Amino acid sequence: MNGSARSFPIRLITGMALNNKKIIILAGPTASGKTSLGIELASHFHGEIVSADSVQIYRYMDIGSAKPTKDEQTRIFHHMIDIRDPDEDYSVGDYVRESRQIIESLLRENKVPFIIGGTGLYIRGLLGGLIDLPASDHDLRSRLFDIEREQGSDALFAMLEKVDSASAARIGSQNVSRLIRALEVFELTGRKMSDLIDAHFFRDRPYQALFICISPTREVLYERIDNRVENMLNMGLLEEVSNLRDRGYGRELKSMQSLGYRHAAMILDGETDLNEATRQMKRDTRHYAKRQLTWFRSEPDVNWFDPFSISAIEVLVEHFLSTNCKD
Repeated sequence: MNGSARSFPIRLITGMALNNKKIIILAGPTASGKTSLGIELASHFHGEIVSADSVQIYRYMDIGSAKPTKDEQTRIFHHMIDIRDPDEDYSVGDYVRESRQIIESLLRENKVPFIIGGTGLYIRGLLGGLIDLPASDHDLRSRLFDIEREQGSDALFAMLEKVDSASAARIGSQNVSRLIRALEVFELTGRKMSDLIDAHFFRDRPYQALFICISPTREVLYERIDNRVENMLNMGLLEEVSNLRDRGYGRELKSMQSLGYRHAAMILDGETDLNEATRQMKRDTRHYAKRQLTWFRSEPDVNWFDPFSISAIEVLVEHFLSTNCKD
């Protein structure tokens, strides 16, 4: 890991727009310590946090999404949390439009926007703009969800591998919503999602952005993931999912297909027991963390740190914020 700001010349700062709109990106795999570090940084540098998490946007989904606690949200204001109900559609385009509005407001108030999260597509869209993709097709999505329910996510993965192996490799076999979206795009346009992403290349860059990614050692990360899964269950994940279902939010919803929520549903429906669901949840979360790391390693100009290198990260942020950057 890098230990001082001298290792990071200004040329490594991404998204060099011809303005002084500076933002900080703090990303990393699940359970890497983004929330606590982000709060420390935002507190130190007079900032507010804009969440980049595709599950924390939903109300009533607190435990399974590892949402910042009420005390944490009181200490530093968090945007883009609890902004939709679990049955509402929410796209990357929605995220980019709404988060950019918040960022502009924070910059006008001379506050530093800290974009904190692990949803790589949200961050890429925020930094580089949107791809022109077709709207969702309800009937097509329903058919694909039927395949997943009857045959499992591996069947969707196999379908996508046949038509778009690059997207399949990026997404993995467990992310049902993204598998379905990639298949949907191919069916509606005849073009691969991977080709559309490569052609766009996310060139719309309105900000000067310092992109920091934290990555513990694999042993530390896996231990944190295991502890998080057990803590979620001890804190009442099953009760949270049961309450969501009482509100009418069924397991077929995109939001309820998220890590933890789909595993809890399996227990509640008698499809597996607590021990087996816990094992699968830990395994699937590790796989998800690997995919997140693969995604962020493919991004340009990311500054990598161990999450414990707090002082070095603070030095780099201070250097970035105090330097006049030019394209």
